[in-house]
Amino acid sequence: MPEGDTVWRTAQRLDQALTGRTLRSTDFRVPALATLDLSGQVVTGTVSRGKHLLTRIGADHTLHTHLKMEGSWHLYRPGSRWRRPTHEARVVLGTDDWSAVGFALGIVEMVRRSEEDDVVGHLGPDLLGPDWDEQEALRRLTADPARPIGEALLDQRNLAGIGNLYKSELCFLAGVNPARPVAEVADLPRLVRRAKAALEANKERVEQTLTGDTRRGKQTWVYRRDRQPCRRCGARIQVDMQGPQTQERATYWCPACQPA
Repeated sequence: MPEGDTVWRTAQRLDQALTGRTLRSTDFRVPALATLDLSGQVVTGTVSRGKHLLTRIGADHTLHTHLKMEGSWHLYRPGSRWRRPTHEARVVLGTDDWSAVGFALGIVEMVRRSEEDDVVGHLGPDLLGPDWDEQEALRRLTADPARPIGEALLDQRNLAGIGNLYKSELCFLAGVNPARPVAEVADLPRLVRRAKAALEANKERVEQTLTGDTRRGKQTWVYRRDRQPCRRCGARIQVDMQGPQTQERATYWCPACQPA
């Protein structure tokens, strides 16, 4: 699932390409919106909220989309060949200059501008948003002190924007086992500040890095490096599933650098 910095960058690209432009065509390829036509409306902006995207159209429409695991937005010049299969397209917004195509989107829904809070109001402070509030994020994280820190960081109701990559990498950098209860994390404010700094550092990059090295295979300390040697101590990186049964996610850690 894309991390918050990827979604932020997607919002920036959509905003730059579409804002202020009149939609010449719209195609919503989901049953609930199949008959909706917003051609003639002006796009007034696209913003990210954690991992959610809000594209505001006309005076009162907001297109709410979420990339989930496989989704992406592409921008094409009119007539250009798409890089993903046509049957994966869920939304097509066309202007004179661009076609914005949302592929394999996990959520596609239209809400009234006044109802945006209904779809993103549950989120915690956005690590890359104007509402970022470190103290509120800490308050939410510590509200359940027995919860494993790996699960708490992934919960978008605590702070919005962290996915599997950042969860694993941040715990490694803090020397904290992902299964350790929140209450036992020695310097939680530092971990949260590091999360903010990491997303800020990567938001303009296509290739995320937590090691400072952008070369393929060198960008992460533990993420997707199971059974490989730890870059610090040489112990074999471990991987296990973490979280409620219906929401389990792979978690990577070094058993020597992050003892239980």
